[in-house]
Amino acid sequence: MSHDQTAHRVVRVERKACVLLTPAGPRTVPTLVPVAVGDWALLDAAGQVAAVEPRSTEIRRLATGGQAVEQVLAANVDVVAVCAPLERDARFGRIERLLALAWASGAQPLLVATKSDLCDPADMGPALAQFAAAAPGVEVVPVTVTDPDTLDPVRAQLVPDRTLVAVGASGAGKSSLINALIGGAALATGEVRQDGKGRHTTAWRELVEVPGGGYLIDTPGLRAVGLTDAADGVDSAYADITELAAGCRFSDCRHDGEPGCAVRAAIDAGELDEGRLVRHRKLQRELAYQARRFDARAQSEQRKMWAKLSRTANPSRP
Repeated sequence: MSHDQTAHRVVRVERKACVLLTPAGPRTVPTLVPVAVGDWALLDAAGQVAAVEPRSTEIRRLATGGQAVEQVLAANVDVVAVCAPLERDARFGRIERLLALAWASGAQPLLVATKSDLCDPADMGPALAQFAAAAPGVEVVPVTVTDPDTLDPVRAQLVPDRTLVAVGASGAGKSSLINALIGGAALATGEVRQDGKGRHTTAWRELVEVPGGGYLIDTPGLRAVGLTDAADGVDSAYADITELAAGCRFSDCRHDGEPGCAVRAAIDAGELDEGRLVRHRKLQRELAYQARRFDARAQSEQRKMWAKLSRTANPSRP
């Protein structure tokens, strides 16, 4: 995609400002509009970000704090690398949720099984099988950052003008992966705590340019991955269940004992993990709830707008 001379890539977002990637190097400028890492920003005559070019993709989640507000984590990305340490019986609910987020963005998901050198050799095969079952239609890549050969499938995604963003929980190895891909220690990394939880070593989302072409975006560990308007993403993340459900006798089958249920038959035959169906149902209920919340918020804002217009047209009214 070509850009005019006033369009620059957003490297990092700060309060009321952002850092742009310019031919002269990083440049911090004020912004008059909301921006996200990965945006192409347009400057006005005063050198402020006045607009951003239309986004080809965007990764959105429900903002933390309980409000019905969406947050854009990154924009204009081509590949979403969902990072999770390779281990048996991993937290597949989080992995599947991140994959749904990736599918909903419009970008291509990639499941990166990090720290594969720490996985017991006896568990390697079963763990990879579990990862593959949790990610239908998605390439699963086991990597070890100290072994460059294992990075080749991820590195192959990085070509000029393509952007890869790494997402995952704290301690998943995102920053170490990006440092290994760019051949340096551009991003801070930290050890996993004794309780197994990761330390937050990435304090903000940041875009880095890859030598030879392409861009990488690192993100802080995601403790909460609230989904909104992601029905298609959930269907894609659970494509196996979606496809099985198409073979159920009843179109509104709840997969809960109805006759002719293809999903229940697959579970009984050991072809589908029942826990996966439970997690799918949970995400569907969550999406329905968030849709109601956002609809109520939109209706409330519309009522406030009409009330304001009414007061403007009738100043004498209280």
